[in-house]
Amino acid sequence: MKKVGFIGAGNMAGALIKGLINAQLYTPQEMIVSDALPAQLRKIKRRYQVEGTQENRAVAQQAQTIVLAVKPQIIDQVLAEIQPLVTPTKRFISIAAGVTLTRLEKGLGEQARVIRVMPNTPALLGKSMTVVVRGTRAKAADEKLALRFFRGVGDALAVQDEQLLDPVTGLSGSGPAYVYLFAEALIAGGIKAGLSPTVAERLTFQTLEGAVAMLRETKQSPKELREMVTSPGGTTLAGLKRLETGAFSKTVSAAVAAATRRSRELGQG
Repeated sequence: MKKVGFIGAGNMAGALIKGLINAQLYTPQEMIVSDALPAQLRKIKRRYQVEGTQENRAVAQQAQTIVLAVKPQIIDQVLAEIQPLVTPTKRFISIAAGVTLTRLEKGLGEQARVIRVMPNTPALLGKSMTVVVRGTRAKAADEKLALRFFRGVGDALAVQDEQLLDPVTGLSGSGPAYVYLFAEALIAGGIKAGLSPTVAERLTFQTLEGAVAMLRETKQSPKELREMVTSPGGTTLAGLKRLETGAFSKTVSAAVAAATRRSRELGQG
């Protein structure tokens, strides 16, 4: 028996596998992963030295904890495939965006102990943010294990209301991409203003890292920190005014709302 199995060998599964190994929560020998794409499977096997198979049923049969890391569009097919192998002693952790507990439990059958989670890709560096909610038949111990599992690759918290996972998806699930886009724009702005790409990148990355450190370590609100650095008539104020000319704050909020709506749509199948 394996302790952990992954059905799906995509980017998030790879990030979790690496994070769990780095955190020394599991060894590669305690894991098994499946994927329909031979090239993807070979890559993850070679990179992390885990056992691999193209048979989802093999993962469901061999692993005690099964992580469902497939796209929402094929989740129902996967659930039907592995349902005959569900037992009361196995637990299932789903990271499929938008796929509800009701849908997961229906697909896996009445014995299934299901935990639904929403992590994000910084799990690759042990910097993920994950929110966990347990299904009707999952035990408190299952939730505790899931929190330990995902705290091994960052931070994790549990909520009781499953409906909160859609805005969680819109904010922290999709949020890294918003930050990367902002970083791209800062770099492009620096280059346009005369900086070399290397210098613009270095300034951007350290600026973002420093800003996050200020948010965490000073315990001041984002508004307080923004006001602290914004002098009347200064350069920062000029830049902020230009951002708001383009409705920056409203656009970011709208992006979270759009991703939240898409999460709900995916959950409806």
